[in-house]
Amino acid sequence: MSGAAAPDATPAAARERATSAADALRKPWRSMRREREAACFGTWAFIGSEAMFFGGALLTYAVYRSLYPDAFAAAARETDIVFGTLNTGLLLTSSLSMAAASAGARAGLRRLTLACLAATAALGLAFLVVKGVEYREDILKHLVPGPGFRLAAVPPAQIFFAFYWLATGVHALHLGIGLGIVGVLLAQGWRGERPLASPFFEGAALYWHFVDLVWILLYPLLYLAGRS
Repeated sequence: MSGAAAPDATPAAARERATSAADALRKPWRSMRREREAACFGTWAFIGSEAMFFGGALLTYAVYRSLYPDAFAAAARETDIVFGTLNTGLLLTSSLSMAAASAGARAGLRRLTLACLAATAALGLAFLVVKGVEYREDILKHLVPGPGFRLAAVPPAQIFFAFYWLATGVHALHLGIGLGIVGVLLAQGWRGERPLASPFFEGAALYWHFVDLVWILLYPLLYLAGRS
């Protein structure tokens, strides 16, 4: 019976206590509701600023595509639809696993949360690997704007590929940041340093879904245009 009084000292018991709302509350907040609202507001404010950047880029694309529809269609046919479609599937699946991780954290399901975070990180990393291979193929096919550009006979095609490299590169940067956030939450959750009741799980999920949404918008513009 003496062993029955010791569970509070075990690592498992410590991790269980870490899931409580009291442990998740951080200064200067006086309630979990306010802390959660502040975290969500901050995340949405950041997403709003990023949406303005990507919105401006998409508007620029729309203007030039209206001016040079044939050149943009010809350029889009040079992108690798297999790589693009594969990466779309990876990101959509990662969005599902991230949503499950956020729901698991709210429900206090530690194993589910950690497993889904690990799956999200693996899928995001796979996306970057595939994108790296695709970039290598694009370079080998001379699809980088500048001297030696493959479609030099169609000058506006360089505008398309300038947008392609800029938009996909910035998106990959944002995905890398998301991977860092997921990795930190995974490590902290594994060690019991981050309570599952923490609103940062929800904030990370919002950011990840935003990055996925940006790719969903880029995919038809870069890979499907000119193939219909």
